[in-house]
Amino acid sequence: MISDRRLRWLLILATLSYGLLALASIDVNWARAADGWERGLRFIGGFASPDFSSRWRDISTGLVESLTMTFTATVAGILLSVPIGIGAARNLAPLPIYLGCRAIIAISRSLQEIIVAILFVAMVGFGPLAGFLTLAFATIGFLAKLLGEDIEEIDKAQADAVRATGASWWQVLDYGVKPQVMPRLIGLSLYRLDINFRESSVIGIVGAGGIGATLNTALDRYEYDSAAAILLLIILIVLATEYSSSWIRRRLQ
Repeated sequence: MISDRRLRWLLILATLSYGLLALASIDVNWARAADGWERGLRFIGGFASPDFSSRWRDISTGLVESLTMTFTATVAGILLSVPIGIGAARNLAPLPIYLGCRAIIAISRSLQEIIVAILFVAMVGFGPLAGFLTLAFATIGFLAKLLGEDIEEIDKAQADAVRATGASWWQVLDYGVKPQVMPRLIGLSLYRLDINFRESSVIGIVGAGGIGATLNTALDRYEYDSAAAILLLIILIVLATEYSSSWIRRRLQ
């Protein structure tokens, strides 16, 4: 008991010491930080009087691009994720297919969206096509991994009962696996739709289309009132997506 208490305090002291050393190693430019406070307060002040009118054409165009990229990339990502997720389930796929699908998932998950967006911008140029490819690629790593794990955790008795009737592999998948994972797949797909819209705001900063490019332009020009208007629209759309996805899940499940 005493040794456990000493070990606990030792871990706490070690963690605090490491945190203090890490903070001491940070080279802070206090003069720049002081100047940044003024710009930060001006940016926050933009939310008091957001400007929706002066750059509305650019804002509306960016929103349409973001929403289009989000929906199409999510649909394409789901269509690609389902077979990869099935192949990534060890209880359904043979070892070579399992390893190949897991490799695809690992590659997709190891690259952050902004890096993938820069790569696709270099390959296909600026615009929403690069954003679509980025979001679809990210969706595969997210959805296929979770789907594969859900398939591996299904109730084996149900699948074995279907297999015992002499059912084929496809029939086992359709009657023994799909009913167990479909509610989860629907929920994950709606959640990924929400994530993709938020990510579309980020990847646009590097030229992958969407509202992010308009937001970046507003910030570069210190048009904080326009930037505040864009952020408010993003928040409203995310809220609408959140509430609608909850309603859809209740209706479908």
